[in-house]
Amino acid sequence: METSQSTIGIVGAGIGGLAAAIALRRAGHEVVVFEQAKQFARVGADINLTPNAVRALDGLGAGEAARVTAARPSHRISRSYDTGEETSRLEMAETAEQKYGAPQLTIHRADLLAALAEMFPADRVALGKRASAIEADAEGVSLAFEDGSSARVGALVGADGIHSAVRRAMFGAESPRFTGIVAYRAVVPAERVAGLPNLGAFTKWWGPNPQSQIVTFPLNRGKDIFIFATTPQDSWQLESWTAPGSVDELREQYVAYHPEARALLEACDTVLKTALYERDPMPAWAAGRMALLGDAAHPMLPFMAQGAGMAIEDAVVLARHLEGVAMRDIAGALQRYERARIERTSQIQLGSRGNNWLREGGNADWVYGYDAWAAPLAAAA
Repeated sequence: METSQSTIGIVGAGIGGLAAAIALRRAGHEVVVFEQAKQFARVGADINLTPNAVRALDGLGAGEAARVTAARPSHRISRSYDTGEETSRLEMAETAEQKYGAPQLTIHRADLLAALAEMFPADRVALGKRASAIEADAEGVSLAFEDGSSARVGALVGADGIHSAVRRAMFGAESPRFTGIVAYRAVVPAERVAGLPNLGAFTKWWGPNPQSQIVTFPLNRGKDIFIFATTPQDSWQLESWTAPGSVDELREQYVAYHPEARALLEACDTVLKTALYERDPMPAWAAGRMALLGDAAHPMLPFMAQGAGMAIEDAVVLARHLEGVAMRDIAGALQRYERARIERTSQIQLGSRGNNWLREGGNADWVYGYDAWAAPLAAAA
């Protein structure tokens, strides 16, 4: 694939990487995406896109396609794990669309990636390109790949997740930290639990400690119910972060929960078990002609449901800072992008770690009301 000193390279064809590719191309830049997988496959979890993320997607032109398979939760509900008492309830769906300009959508990651992939030329995505070396200089960035090929670009964006090779090249090697929390994920047909209330809502059952919870929300236009449950665990010994789990173990972990919550677990046939990892907020994401976005910059726990949303926001704000910028001036624009985003993403990283947001109600506007297309751009230092 042809690249040049005028090309912006993106490492990672996940949600943030594809969103950035679309946005940067629309901003007038030549873009190429390097993805380590040899083909796109239907892998990954189901995700929650809150109004701030959906509004950003709409601006990219991918929102309509995402809506085809997504569900639109009616409410965001908090309930106590033992009594079942509702401690907060926010109207979503049409109410969120009127208030924030977009609804909440719950969707499989693969369906969102497909919606994004439709918006970017397939011949500008290089598959099977796992970076083995990345070196930057004053004129650009050189990449070497494990298949023996190489590329030279004028600037590089790392959208390659929590194990980011770009992050390692920029700031040195380090490992993400196991949080002491594991998560169970399962999907059940809605008809199997039809007698339970609030199946059309995003419901969070708050447990006896911040590590314990059950979250449920509709999928596939309400035909299925996704279950995401977390619990403390001292260590994680498996090589993979995700492995088949035991349904019996899942049910045992939540025996103290309300009967309505347990009924959802009783309906599970299979479950995956995942270790949750994180890093602390970074003081900087940009250096010279390289910058990070999404989980490469700010991996966060899922308790505010903002991981995908922050990556999409990053992509939009990055492209807005780079619009009309010549390659010789791109380092300064990347620094401005960092300054525009780092306070918000750090706040949400720490809020996700604390896992107390909207437990007793409160104002969701500072998260849901953010508009990546209209947020102020950072001025030159």
